[in-house]
Amino acid sequence: MQDAPQNAFKEEAYELLSELEDSLLELEEQPDDHDTVSKVFRAMHTIKGSGAMFGFTTISEFTHEVETVFDLVRNGELPVSKQLVDLSLKARDHILSLLDCETEEQAQYAAQGAELVARFQALASGGSAPAPAVVTTPAAEPNSDAQKDDFTTYRIRFRPSLDIMHNGTSIAQLLDELAELGTCRTIAHKTNIRALDELDAEDCYASWDIILTSDCGEDAIRDVFIFVEDDCELIIKAIDLGDDDDGMDRKRVGDILVERGDISQAEIDEVLAKNKRIGDLLVEAHLVSRDQVDSALLEQQEIRKLKEKKKEKTQSASSLRVPADKLDDLVNLVGEMVTVQSRLSQVANQRHDAELLSIAEEVERLTEDLRDSTLNIRMLPIGSTFSKFKRLVRDISADLGKEVELKTTGADTELDKTVIEQLGDPLVHIIRNSMDHGIEMPDDRVAAGKPRTGQVHLSAEHSGDSVIIKISDDGKGMDPEVIRNKAVSKGIIGADEQLTHTDILNLVFAPGFSTAQQVTGLSGRGVGMDVVKRAIESLRGSITLDSEKGQGSTVSLRIPLTLAIIESLLVQIDDGRYVLPLSAVEECVELTAKDIHDAHGRNLARVRGHLVPYVPLREEFAIQGKLPTVQQIVITQINGQQLGFVVDNVIGEHQTVIKSLGPMYRDVQCVSGATILGDGSVALILDIVYLMQKASEEGRVTATA
Repeated sequence: MQDAPQNAFKEEAYELLSELEDSLLELEEQPDDHDTVSKVFRAMHTIKGSGAMFGFTTISEFTHEVETVFDLVRNGELPVSKQLVDLSLKARDHILSLLDCETEEQAQYAAQGAELVARFQALASGGSAPAPAVVTTPAAEPNSDAQKDDFTTYRIRFRPSLDIMHNGTSIAQLLDELAELGTCRTIAHKTNIRALDELDAEDCYASWDIILTSDCGEDAIRDVFIFVEDDCELIIKAIDLGDDDDGMDRKRVGDILVERGDISQAEIDEVLAKNKRIGDLLVEAHLVSRDQVDSALLEQQEIRKLKEKKKEKTQSASSLRVPADKLDDLVNLVGEMVTVQSRLSQVANQRHDAELLSIAEEVERLTEDLRDSTLNIRMLPIGSTFSKFKRLVRDISADLGKEVELKTTGADTELDKTVIEQLGDPLVHIIRNSMDHGIEMPDDRVAAGKPRTGQVHLSAEHSGDSVIIKISDDGKGMDPEVIRNKAVSKGIIGADEQLTHTDILNLVFAPGFSTAQQVTGLSGRGVGMDVVKRAIESLRGSITLDSEKGQGSTVSLRIPLTLAIIESLLVQIDDGRYVLPLSAVEECVELTAKDIHDAHGRNLARVRGHLVPYVPLREEFAIQGKLPTVQQIVITQINGQQLGFVVDNVIGEHQTVIKSLGPMYRDVQCVSGATILGDGSVALILDIVYLMQKASEEGRVTATA
């Protein structure tokens, strides 16, 4: 059994692996993005260091090999290629496998890890290109990430005299000693090096610019040069990073050169009008050497990295990692508080005590604020789910031989953590179907006048207390005739049955339905869309499908923001009380005996000039008893369909804490849960999606304009 620190490491590692996958996919699209390369390196470095600290030696050793390769990429010695990204994604999956298995089971993954390491080493040796101008010295492990508050970055200019080595001084030893103080990056200036026939082996022709991040202070740096300070020009200056978190690249190369005294501002201004990078212009104008520009670029990169770390540290310091089960316990306790508050309000109203009523109102206000704050803590951006599908689309498109691009919008749309967890599998089914059935082969797309690369578009947006998620593709769409013929052949509908375009499309949600001509690893067995529909409805959501032949298809999901506590409408039928989600309720109107008589036996009510069908819930639930003189119709609308539910009495709005009914009631389809009222009695939560679907099948539902 693992202890708390090891569990904390695993939680952090899962997050880092998710970020690593996203970064690798971004790197495949933008191989020259140095910031993304740095993200990959930092993720690997953190996993390696933390793994070694908490006893995950196998993970640490394997990750070290991958990190070494990306250090070459970061230093410009190895280019980013598709082969590197493919191999890195496999390495990421290997680390995940090691995390998920027990320590004693890790031996079975040794061969796979050794094979990946060998492939990384072969890739590094075959693609390495040494860059002699820049030398990166690895820092001591505790200081490598510069996480403490007292770390400072220094610019050191070291220009030794020509004869400094005549007295036995070792320049390499000085630089190595300096590197021990922290993270050290060094660039050599070689412009003064003479031709080979003029060289004196004991003379020092080079000078160095060094960027050092350390917590040792300036005095410790000067101590390194204490015996050679009289034989060199030594300038040590702390770099001002500035306070602009968003302007990471604001300190330009030209600014650094002027600040160091390498060039004047007037000389900079003279070449700015030319349409080239400032460093190249300055070198061409012989105002500075290439080594000086390289040194300034090195400093610029270091400033960018340090600002990124500063920003990441600020963000991490403002957040707190809490185990999900503790958060669930908090939500459950808040739910109990809501129930107790409801009971308090009911007792206060019955006793007509002004002071007690005042206290009850104050408790109700505080409970609502506590409920909203607690539920907001569980809200997460759906982008965390969207990002996982980039890898899915990449792998499936490669398997199918298709070219598919995934686009996402609305990734910052927030949903309850529990809802997001249950959305993963349905979305995977839909995306796989879009790529297998919808997107055509590249040559077929070109022949049809479409771009060679197909698109799958994933979007999310808020709509009231729900989120609308749409999965669209620009593929061949669905052929209603093919769907109809398949449904007839499977006995799902009769050959003479008349169906609308929407009804025909909805046949794909029937169990066992599939239009695939052959069974593949992705589809063809008729298992998928019916599973998706049940999964979405289990979330109290709904699913619709729209498709046009030759143009593509769109699947729309309407999902509630949370499954814990909802605003609802409490109604009464005889002695029982029931709950309807308030988000679906449009209005409540009276239903008199005269209205029923005027309808001539049809369950239709005239509301402001148009007819609304309704379902008498007494009849639906076979409830006996005397009908009230005036009943109430609760009019609801979902996905453009309107339906009324007839009840005896509308009690009013209610904060509903959703409780599951348990396995004994799993086959009861007309209710989706229950709640405990203030007096301790139980009210059933009506599944209006199911009731509306049932009414639609019976032809009792109308579509709104």
